[in-house]
Amino acid sequence: MKRWYVAQVFSGFEEQIKVDIERQVEQSKLQDEVGRVLIPSAKLKTYFSSVDTEDQQLFPGYILIELELTDRVKKMISATPRLMRFLGGKDPVPLSSSEIEKVFARMEGEVVVASSEVQFSVRQEVEITQGPFTGFVGIVEEVDGESERLKVVVSILGRMTPVELNFDQVQ
Repeated sequence: MKRWYVAQVFSGFEEQIKVDIERQVEQSKLQDEVGRVLIPSAKLKTYFSSVDTEDQQLFPGYILIELELTDRVKKMISATPRLMRFLGGKDPVPLSSSEIEKVFARMEGEVVVASSEVQFSVRQEVEITQGPFTGFVGIVEEVDGESERLKVVVSILGRMTPVELNFDQVQ
């Protein structure tokens, strides 16, 4: 029975490795034991743009291979140039059906990525537009671009109080 396995490869060479594996499978006549070779990718969309960009890899440096793990297949695939190893070591561990379903779901849907441009800076004045502090004006104390969060200091009952907010809660 064919199962999905993850192989770690040199980042940037995923497409070439996929072609190499497919060629080796065809030459070795192992089509019954090796199925699809997949580079998980999805169309990306930014928060502030309705225009889709090209496919971007979901897991750079990794490919998925559907195969029946026999010694012959394992040796052939492991010998592929720029393929480092199967995840799981000597005894590769296949992905569970729920894990592979999640990967396919991410590939079929659109993955929204953050805007690469951070729009807030420290000591900038912002107005809170959502949440319990709606209408308050505060000063940005910290900006965390990766998690898209801000620490804003607002005056509540005459005291300066720090509040953590998401980027979309202020303007």
